[in-house]
Amino acid sequence: MKKQAWTEPLLENLEKTGEIGAQTAQFLRERRVSVAFKRDNPAVGAAWTIWRSITINTAHFTPEKTNNPRLLSLLVHEVRHLQQGLLTALSVYGELDAWQIDFNFQKSLTGKYPAPEIEELCSLPLSFDRQMLQHTRQLMQAYAGKDYRINLLPLYPLPREIRYRLTGK
Repeated sequence: MKKQAWTEPLLENLEKTGEIGAQTAQFLRERRVSVAFKRDNPAVGAAWTIWRSITINTAHFTPEKTNNPRLLSLLVHEVRHLQQGLLTALSVYGELDAWQIDFNFQKSLTGKYPAPEIEELCSLPLSFDRQMLQHTRQLMQAYAGKDYRINLLPLYPLPREIRYRLTGK
């Protein structure tokens, strides 16, 4: 299917979901974010790039089904990373923020969280508490599996993590 054939229905489906979906679609349009379907590692649902694009894994999704709640929530997740910027997105703090908006949005569409770990994760405060962010890592790996490499990311966005490592604050 040509990109033009599925792009607009995808954005329209996002807009129909409410405020967060409409804001996500607006961001994608205004920033001209490229969204593409591409085969990727099966552990990946979607991904953002530093070139301000998003790829959706064809191992899980097809352009013909642009109303899939998980697909729509993954777009919300990846757009959140683009909004955060590189340094925040590449941290446990940034992932917690994106996972919470992702799964709370998905719950608004389906009426439930996909697993108890996600429900607990979505109940956590978004803060710079190191113990809570370490627990966040554990919850994410319990849900996504050990192949989810959250343990490679710093807990805080890099400048803050460096400052913490140097000063202990």
